Amino acid sequence: MIMENQSTIEKATFGAGCFWGVEAAFRQIPGVKATAVGYMGGATQNPTYQDVCTDETGHAEVVEVQYDPSLVSYDVLLNTFWENHNPTTLNRQGPDVGSQYRSAIFFHSPEQEGVAKVSKEKLQASGKFSKPIVTEISPAKDFYRAEEYHQQYLEKRGLSHCSLA
Repeated sequence: MIMENQSTIEKATFGAGCFWGVEAAFRQIPGVKATAVGYMGGATQNPTYQDVCTDETGHAEVVEVQYDPSLVSYDVLLNTFWENHNPTTLNRQGPDVGSQYRSAIFFHSPEQEGVAKVSKEKLQASGKFSKPIVTEISPAKDFYRAEEYHQQYLEKRGLSHCSLA
């Protein structure tokens, strides 16, 4: 008898500025099974990219990561999150300005919340940043998948990263 792998897939959701480069970083991690870019944390239902760009919906650009916790830990995902943006700039990443570009961790369980808070505290205490970390840690809300042309944007164009210059 052949037994199938009965691994559980969990979700993690991160906002770290423009979602194109952040998604590409998460897609490189062994154990990440799928990613999708979209919007979370606002009041508008079914927002479009144009809606979110008004900076009036309250949504952040996010990457929803589906991962196998037997292959990759939430801590590894958090480290990737911290390494791929500046968590000390409020509502800004590089040239992108607005609350949709805020640094945010949207947790899906009390365990994720606890691990995220400890991770943030350790990073702040490390002295890596001279300014306070402004990353919000909030419960995950409805995830609104972004338009298809945003999904795997860099990969589709043969690019390895976004330029933040």
